[in-house]
Amino acid sequence: MTQEKNTYSAAGEVGSVLEKRTFWTRAKIELSKSPWTARFGLLIIFIYAVLAIFAPIFAPYGEAEVFPEPYAPWSPEHIFGTDQIGRDIFSRMIYGARNTVGIAVATTFLAFLIGGALGLAAAINRSYIDQLLSRAVDVLMAIPSLIFALVLLSIFGSTVINLIIIIAVLDSTRVFRLTRAVAVNVVVMDYVEAAQLRGEGIGWIMRKEILPNIMPPLIAEFGLRFCFVFLTIAALSFLGVGIQPPTADWGSMVRDNASLIMFAQYDLKAGLTPLLPAAAIALLTVAINFVVDWFLHKTSGIRDEQ
Repeated sequence: MTQEKNTYSAAGEVGSVLEKRTFWTRAKIELSKSPWTARFGLLIIFIYAVLAIFAPIFAPYGEAEVFPEPYAPWSPEHIFGTDQIGRDIFSRMIYGARNTVGIAVATTFLAFLIGGALGLAAAINRSYIDQLLSRAVDVLMAIPSLIFALVLLSIFGSTVINLIIIIAVLDSTRVFRLTRAVAVNVVVMDYVEAAQLRGEGIGWIMRKEILPNIMPPLIAEFGLRFCFVFLTIAALSFLGVGIQPPTADWGSMVRDNASLIMFAQYDLKAGLTPLLPAAAIALLTVAINFVVDWFLHKTSGIRDEQ
């Protein structure tokens, strides 16, 4: 018995190693076949992720560290100069990657958790629950999300928790519509009806039967939805109701240094300073869209002509 157990254990370890090798081998093959835009997007996302995770290591100064000279010019000590109160802009851009991107990821996950669960429930139970949720979503979608977020943040306060919850709830309406639309076509399949006849619960059917069959459009929507959430947070911070100082944020950095654009004719570097966080926002948005486009092409079943 001991020898058989050892044999089974060794076989399981070998199978696990082969599975890992197969996964990485497939990933390398898919990456080698991907267009340059997808590789560029993945590289940019990887760089942003590393900067966000290891921000204290890469940043030469602290996030809120103040120096005597405000609006200092570009120099070896301050690569991109300092802002209106003397904080190092380069360091705050690195910390901004952690704050802006991290909050956007958390908000997008929460939006998909809310909208995806309600969308699946509405698709399975096509009774009053579907009608109630659909009409509530229609009402929320009729109001411009940015204006609605401004009103709610003005009422409840511009804390990080409120920012995440408010934007996630407003953005979950889009996730609900997509999830319900793709799940409705899966609910009528024979294997879902068989699971219902077996007496399986709604939660089990959602996790095991429906969700695996609608993952490709949801994953693609996650990337696109992240871009919208990311831009919304930056816009709210630019308007002064998003991420609050002294926390570094790219949207508020554009607002704080916008006055430097007037001095571009005298000092080009100073005029470019407020465009740096705006360029960081645009670069990440473009990179994610490149990756999402590639993923949609892969999951659509369309093959390039040789």
